[in-house]
Formats: sequence, C-alpha cells, structure tokens
Amino acid sequence: MKIVLLAPLPPEQNGIADYAANFASALEGEGIEVLRPFAGMPVTADPAAIRARLETLSWRGVELAHAELGGGRVREFIALELLRQLKPSLPLTATAHDPERLIWRAAKLPPALAWTQRLPQPMAKLASVLGDPATLAQERRLAHGLARIVALTDTGAQALCARMQLPHERVAVIAHGHPVIAPAPLPAGALRLLYFGFIYPGKGIEDLIAAFALLRARDARAASLRLTLAGGTAPELTFGRDASYLDQLRKLIWRHGLEEIVDWQIDIDASEIPALVQAHHAMVLPYRESRKLRLLGRVRGTSGALAWAIACGRGAIASSARAFAEEVGHGNGVVFREGDVAALAAAITRLLDEPFLAADWAAHAQRLSRQRTWPVIARRFHELFETLAEEELHAA
Repeated sequence: MKIVLLAPLPPEQNGIADYAANFASALEGEGIEVLRPFAGMPVTADPAAIRARLETLSWRGVELAHAELGGGRVREFIALELLRQLKPSLPLTATAHDPERLIWRAAKLPPALAWTQRLPQPMAKLASVLGDPATLAQERRLAHGLARIVALTDTGAQALCARMQLPHERVAVIAHGHPVIAPAPLPAGALRLLYFGFIYPGKGIEDLIAAFALLRARDARAASLRLTLAGGTAPELTFGRDASYLDQLRKLIWRHGLEEIVDWQIDIDASEIPALVQAHHAMVLPYRESRKLRLLGRVRGTSGALAWAIACGRGAIASSARAFAEEVGHGNGVVFREGDVAALAAAITRLLDEPFLAADWAAHAQRLSRQRTWPVIARRFHELFETLAEEELHAA
C-alpha cells in the first residue's frame, strides 16, 4: 500500500512533527510506502505553494492521503481542501490532535474582516473571534468530505462528532503511539517528580512551582522532594520581547526559595527521554486551557509527554485540561482541577502519604503501554486505511 502523509516533520520543533515522524516510520514497518510531500518545506499557509508541492508529487499507485491536523498550523488543512479538488476519488483521512476543532483559526479571513489584521495587538486577536463562524463552517465542510477523522481519545472523538456534526462512525479512536521501552524499577530514595514537554506559557508550570512552595510551607517532608523541569524550549514560543520565559521561571523558583530542589534538563535528545522519565517516580502535567481558545471551543487533545510517561511505565498527576482525565483513568495516575494549586499540592502530598501509590500507577501504565506501542498503533491504522481503500474501490 502507498499513502501520502501531509504533516509537519522534524526539524520543526513541535509535538505533532515528532508524532508524524514516528508514525511514518511505524507505517513503513507495516510495509506501507509513505510519501512525505512537506518534508523540508518551510511552514506556509500559501495555497499556491502548497498546491505546487502536491502537483509535483508522483501520485501513481497512491491509495490514500492522511493529514496530521493541529498545533495552530493550517498547511495540512489547506492541502486536504486542495486534494478534494485535485483528487476527488482519493480517500482522505486526518488525525485531529486538538479536537474539538480541526484548525481553530482560518488561513485567510473573510474580506469583510481582513482589515482587523492591521490593528495593533491585542485588538488584532479579535479577528480570530470575529471570523470564527466562517472558520467553523470551513472546518465542517472539510470534515464531511473526509473518509475518516481519527481522534486520540474517546473524549476527543465525542467532541469532534458534536462540533463537526458528524455521525460517530465517521470518527475513529486510535491512541497516541509510543516506542517500545524496556520497563525499569522506580528510583530509590526521595520522591522525584518530572514536568516534561515543551516549556512555554500555558503549560501551568507556574502552578507546579507554587504547589511545591505550598508544600514546603506546610510539610517538613517536602524538603526532600525533587522536581525536574525538562523538555524543549521551542524558542519561537518561549522567548518574549524582554526576557526569556525560562528566566521568568528561574526567578519565580528563586522567589519561592526552591532553587535547591529544582533541576533542569533542557533540549535533551530523544534517545535520552526514556532514562529521564524512568529516573522519576511520576510525571506532572499541570496544563491550563487558553482563555482565548475558550471563546472558540474546548481543547480535548492529549499530550505526547503523557504518551512518554505511559511508554516508560510511569504514572502521572495531570490537570483536568484536555483529555487528561481519560488518559490517566486507567489506574495510572490522578487528575486535579485545572489551575487549583492547593489541589495539585494535595495530589503530591498523597504520594508522600502513600509510598506504594507511585508503584501502583507504574504497574497500570506498563500494562497500558503494551497496547500503545507504535507497531500496534501502525497496525490499527493499516487496517483502517485498507478498509477505506477497499470501500473506494468497490464504490468506483
């Protein structure tokens, strides 16, 4: 089988690019030939440039095109719209990484609203809100032209069906894949917690620091706790005009007197991730929903970091944002109310009160991980793609 994968790819610095690279390799392990037309292409929303890439690709023998949608990028969405015109008989599918929407913002505002893009910030942000009805209509048109949309969780699938007005059978659920990682015992000694992922505002890292400060003030045992902040710094997002976000976090840690218990592991290589995760007792993902996005919908995606926790056999303390409640609802962690520092501190205290809880979470994560390795996930996608290709063949 031969397919076209429409996706961001490394060296782009984002979680969907990492996902797409692993996904493509796993599909090739299943014997699928994967064409990557956007490999090495600068990020663009220019339909002419995207169309040129698609038209220069050799489509001989291609049975399906699949896109990775999300992360605020619109290139893949535009490509799917173009393919509906260029290849009307080709089955099109997509994985929606940020349901309940597909793209959240239009690649091009309606002419009546184009003037808003010339306004100074934050007034220009009104454009995305004012143009949202047109964006939603565009998303729904494409959604109804896709053979299947894949969500990574049941929560995301339900949200997509409702917002895109799709029947449930048009949305499939296939979990976030991860590499095969050998199990490792929990580390000995004091409780070690890990924040892992891209480090930029909106991830709730400030709440995590505040929770540690609260614990230090209330519980003498907190003096032995360790916290590691690790992941990519994503310079295009992390650094503001005046000071880097990392510097802001370091100053916050210093003000709370936590610098001696907080470690940093910045921009680590992918090969180092398993050892990093397994050197800790649990992962903490304190994400907060964007206030701006709340005006447009609810983000019901999951997290590549949480996939790593599961892969490495570690539990997680996660906020109620996204679809985290479902993802740690397998006995592999606990959820606290988003933005509630006291609740986060209480969840950490529970690990101190119940020393075997982290081991229990780890055992459940290990069991779950066997269902989500990339070979297993690729096989599920292969079956889906084969089914859709056969349906198209019979329809023709």
